[in-house]
This record gives sequence, C-alpha cells and structure tokens, in this order.
Amino acid sequence: MKKYLITGLLIWIPLIITLWVLKVIVDMLDQSLLLLPAQFQTENWLGVHIPGLGAILTIVIVFVTGVFATNFFGAQLVEIWHEILHRIPVVRSIYSSVKQISDTLFSSSGQAFRKALLVQWPRDGMWTIAFLTGTPGSGVARHLPEDCLAVYVPTTPNPTSGYFVIVRRKDIVELDMTVDQALKYVISMGVVPPLEIK
Repeated sequence: MKKYLITGLLIWIPLIITLWVLKVIVDMLDQSLLLLPAQFQTENWLGVHIPGLGAILTIVIVFVTGVFATNFFGAQLVEIWHEILHRIPVVRSIYSSVKQISDTLFSSSGQAFRKALLVQWPRDGMWTIAFLTGTPGSGVARHLPEDCLAVYVPTTPNPTSGYFVIVRRKDIVELDMTVDQALKYVISMGVVPPLEIK
C-alpha cells in the first residue's frame, strides 16, 4: 500500500507543480493585457477572457523590440535611451547594474555559467558545486595571485541565491557535466545525480 501511494505521489507531484508554475507565469503575463486600451481587451470585444493571450502578446512585443533594436535606426534610439537613463541619479545605478548582469547572462558570446566546477566550500575538506563566472576584475586582480578565477556557489534548493567567491585555479575541479545537469543536482539537494562525472 505504501509503495503504491509513494509511486502515485511521484507521478502527480511534479505534474501538479509544473502546471501550477505555468499557470502563475501565464497569469502574470496576462496582466500585460491591462496595459491595452479597454476597447482592445478581449472581455470587451469577445465577451470572454482568453488565458494565455497576455503571454503571446508579451512574446510578440519582445520579438518586435528585438527586430527594431537590431536595425541601424533602432540601435541609435536604444543608445539615446541608454544615455537618458544613465543621466538620472538613482535610476542610473539600478539600470546599469541590471543591464550588465543581463548582458552577461543572456549574451551568446558571454562566458557566465558556462562550466560546472567542484570547489571546497565553506571550508577545506567540504566540496560543493559551483559555476565559473569569469576572472576577477582588474581592481581586485592586482591584489590576488595570477591564477584566480571568479565562481558562483549556489545555495540549495534555490540556486538563485548564493555566494560569489574567488578561488585559485589549482583548487578547482572542472566537472564533465552540463550546467543544466549541475543545476538539477543542486536543486534536488543531491538526490538526482548527473549521469557521468569525471
């Protein structure tokens, strides 16, 4: 009896949580429809709310923005917009920080989170998974040995919070696994190990 109940839970719990997360995302994106004038909202011209329409609208807006920003005229306007935001005192610090992080994470040429590593943390003899984020900046690097790397040590089970640490290259073990596999390993608290680790 216990075996059958656990098997049933293992099937239903991931499915229910997945559907719940998708519902939260779709509901949140549907709020973008409130930005439309009342006459364009589906409740007024169809008489019914269409779930997911906000998600589609958001994707279309992001796509059109990307197309516009990649041509010459659009790129000039984006540059002017950046200059304006960089002149506003409080907005400048927030916007520049968020933009630098997003450029690093989402740029196809960026190297952030490209390698899964094994480092000793929080003390020697204790090992955890970390991700390579680059090399220390010049202002910090001159105070460190030459062979140091910047790594991000995620917390479990929420990898969006963690620690930024600088480690010597000789103290890092590169893992033969993808970043996705390493993230699953961290989120599952070690319950779902990757298929191969060298």
